[in-house]
Amino acid sequence: MHQRTTPPTGSASTPGRRRLARKALIAVSTLGAVTALMAPVRAGAAPAPAAPTAATPLAANGQLSVCGRQLCNASGEAVALNGMSTHGTQWYAQCVTGGSLDALAQDWRADVLRVSTYVQEDGYETDPAGFTARAQKFVDAAHARGMYAVIDWHMLDPGDPNANLSRAKTFFTAMAKKYKNHPGVLYEIANEPSGVSWSAVKSYAEKIIPVIRAQDPDGVVLVGTRAWSSFGVSEGANESEVVNNPVRASNIMYTFHFYAASHRDEYLKTLDRASDKLPVFVTEFGTQNYAGEGANDFTMSQRYLDLMKRKKISWTNWNYSDDHRSGAVFKTGTCNGSTWTGTGVLKEAGVWIRERIRQ
Repeated sequence: MHQRTTPPTGSASTPGRRRLARKALIAVSTLGAVTALMAPVRAGAAPAPAAPTAATPLAANGQLSVCGRQLCNASGEAVALNGMSTHGTQWYAQCVTGGSLDALAQDWRADVLRVSTYVQEDGYETDPAGFTARAQKFVDAAHARGMYAVIDWHMLDPGDPNANLSRAKTFFTAMAKKYKNHPGVLYEIANEPSGVSWSAVKSYAEKIIPVIRAQDPDGVVLVGTRAWSSFGVSEGANESEVVNNPVRASNIMYTFHFYAASHRDEYLKTLDRASDKLPVFVTEFGTQNYAGEGANDFTMSQRYLDLMKRKKISWTNWNYSDDHRSGAVFKTGTCNGSTWTGTGVLKEAGVWIRERIRQ
């Protein structure tokens, strides 16, 4: 969230084909497990013939890759994932439960969950092993429900991602090692760089991407752009610095964040221009101001969503929690209960974004 305060595709080699085949098998197995869990069987009765079941996003699309400027599925078709981002898991782990994720996958019909592991602010740096295990728990839970997971290294302050380079190497080694044979992960390596040059962000990316590739050669990597992932707009630059000096790696996308009540036409036009030349994934946005607070601007938000739908740009909305701010989709106190479905537990922004995901 901008300036907020808190609260290469597998090679043609035989090993490459085997690795992708394992990932495809996991995707199909995930669908089977979910379908089996959902199917009622009467005691003593023969199992009924399986009813036609729509494939989950993960089972339908399998291993993702970047083809040209698009995110593509295992068949090489352009896809756009739509879903939600968690809040910081050091504060709102109670909002990421079996029930809430069932609602996200089945009631909201989301394709993807972004799991946000803060580095500072009582996050990863206080307990690296604990927060790694927590991130893996939530990624596994998303996969069990047929959703993709974005593994978000939520660095925010300090704004230079190189300040956490050693920690990032440790975290992404563990995550990529665990998910190297799974088709359902994307690696977001730096949430919102700020106060630092693009060349510094690029240097960081070119150090972290090989760490991931050493474990998982096929996973899509999402690279944060400078000035709070705005392609530099929030600090007086634009996308040309990335277009003219891209990260030296394949199978990557660049991230863009916006908050519709604060980020107006200049930001929208930047997203439009950048996505004409670069693969872009909007890993965070809100319908409020840059702090996720205040009134919702649904008119401006819809302009962004229309653009992203037309250009098949994937997105995750901030955030799937019951924080008191207007950007949290659940009414305060919801995460202490057991009701997650429908609109009665949602704030105004939650009702709006749920409907867009369901569409």
